[in-house]
Amino acid sequence: MKTAIIVQNLRCGGCVNTITTKINALENVHNVTVDLESSTISFTAEDALDALSVKETLKKLGYPSIEDDNGVLLKAKSFVSCATGKIT
Repeated sequence: MKTAIIVQNLRCGGCVNTITTKINALENVHNVTVDLESSTISFTAEDALDALSVKETLKKLGYPSIEDDNGVLLKAKSFVSCATGKIT
């Protein structure tokens, strides 16, 4: 099932690298693409539970979907994820 999630806090190539690496590592999730301009993460998931797993992983990394709250803690997490993505 093809799915797309619009996220918050997506700023640069470091963010894209982190998101791509972490989401590609999930089981039953394939064809991950990140559109920096539209802040959209697209992927193919085996089922709805796998798609929810992607959404939760993104939130843990600091990139909540647009319908989720985006507090200071998530913004800080995205900053760390971004920096990690720039290093690797």
